[in-house]
Amino acid sequence: MKAAVAVVLAAGALAGCGGSPKVGTAALVGDDRITVTSLSQTVRDWRTQFRADPAANELRANPANPAPQVAGDSESDLQGALTLLINFKVARKVADRAGIEVTGGEVDGAVEALDHGGGAASITLASGLPREHARDLARLVATQAAVMQRFGADPNNRLNPANQRAGEQWNELFRRTADGMHIEVNPRYGHYDPAKFEIAPIAYRLSSPDSGI
Repeated sequence: MKAAVAVVLAAGALAGCGGSPKVGTAALVGDDRITVTSLSQTVRDWRTQFRADPAANELRANPANPAPQVAGDSESDLQGALTLLINFKVARKVADRAGIEVTGGEVDGAVEALDHGGGAASITLASGLPREHARDLARLVATQAAVMQRFGADPNNRLNPANQRAGEQWNELFRRTADGMHIEVNPRYGHYDPAKFEIAPIAYRLSSPDSGI
């Protein structure tokens, strides 16, 4: 469970394949559309709630926490939120491909585990989304835990070598699933590298006389 939360806080993310979504679209995940308007409102809600939650601020500022620090960078905030909104959709498809149904009870269990680890609402805020997405975050955590157990992970022994192998299989399944979902991200937010699980700024390569590019 701790490993799953770490993955969430690291803001593993997804971005576009070839082409750009139509105007007003932040991202397309298959047939599902995330609009620029809804993403902007989500981030505005997050900022208001985050400022008022000391626990979330402490979680995000902890040097041991791999989540990006808050520095007033609006584009970074938007990228982080979009990352998780896309990850939620990919994780549901991953569960389908693994033949796993994540029940409401399992989501409740993940919420409880997050509450014991600092508070589901505060962890959601520290991850970059408003607290109303806490159950979405818990479903992602529960999905990862269930899929890794299907691959042989031992939730009662975090030192079991099988856990690392199961984590690698989860990462590979997530990557292959995302690759097949025709994910497109508006270039203003960056590009998707499924191998790294992150939205990164688009890198523009200057032409070189030597290379002929």
